[in-house]
Amino acid sequence: MDLRHLKYFLAVAETLNFTQAAASCYVAQSALSQQIARLEKDVGAQLFSRTSRSVRLTAAGELLEPLARRVLADVDNAQAALDALSGLRRGRLRLGLVQTRASSVDLVEVMADYHARYPGIDFHVTNAPSAQMATSVLAGDLDIAVVGLGPRQVPEGLDHLVVAVDPLMLIVPAGHALADRDTVDLADLPESHQLIQFTRGSGLRRQVEAAFARAGVEPGQHFQVGQIHDMIRLAARGNGVTVVPRSSVFTDAAPGSDPQDSLPYGARALRVADEAAVHTICAVHDSKRLAPAAAAFLEVVERHAVSGRGDQSA
Repeated sequence: MDLRHLKYFLAVAETLNFTQAAASCYVAQSALSQQIARLEKDVGAQLFSRTSRSVRLTAAGELLEPLARRVLADVDNAQAALDALSGLRRGRLRLGLVQTRASSVDLVEVMADYHARYPGIDFHVTNAPSAQMATSVLAGDLDIAVVGLGPRQVPEGLDHLVVAVDPLMLIVPAGHALADRDTVDLADLPESHQLIQFTRGSGLRRQVEAAFARAGVEPGQHFQVGQIHDMIRLAARGNGVTVVPRSSVFTDAAPGSDPQDSLPYGARALRVADEAAVHTICAVHDSKRLAPAAAAFLEVVERHAVSGRGDQSA
């Protein structure tokens, strides 16, 4: 089986369009169709069901797709391992990243540190919901993903490194009935509260919904927003309340000042009383197929995580 055939197969599987797949592979459509036909002959099964209007994977194609991805990922990892013999001077790191302001560990600083150590490694960075990125690591499409999932939420088959554990904070506007508190139980929210939620499928969304479930309260929803900074501003303007990681609230606080003063429009940040209400960041990976570039990135992440825990305890 020719690896080139697998690459062409995956291009068609991703686009479900032979013209687009041929363009992405820089070959003529007729040549790509011939190579797919040869692959179907090699495997002894039709991989695509084609009509004049549509292309879809057959049962055999659906079975081959994840296997093909793993084969090509293993080839990439083998090349990376050989590159490592020359001191990790070149290679590629396919990295999934949770929103960087959602963690006490600055992931931009982690990437900058890594790049300074290994300038020959190319970054391919993906931002997507945590569950989706973890699935991509499992499928071999990403080498590592830094996700907002707790250890129990990491899919079976993946290893994890806990990067940060951040308490959750409830953001309320000035004048809110709970604004004079330091700590709050989510059950104390008025029944008519409007909750500004993060993206569906994200780790933060799961952790917030779990906290409301433990409190026996229906989360409710008024907004769904894809940026934590925007969630805080909307809550501060009185459009509802929101629950976010502590580090995303006080990032811009000036040294020696009251961190609450960094919030816009006089909003207040209240610690959620539930000790289990935390935003956990994990670096998930498959240790059985960890390329040298990815292993080196894990080492840098761990150093920053240990340093971050030291700063928090100081």
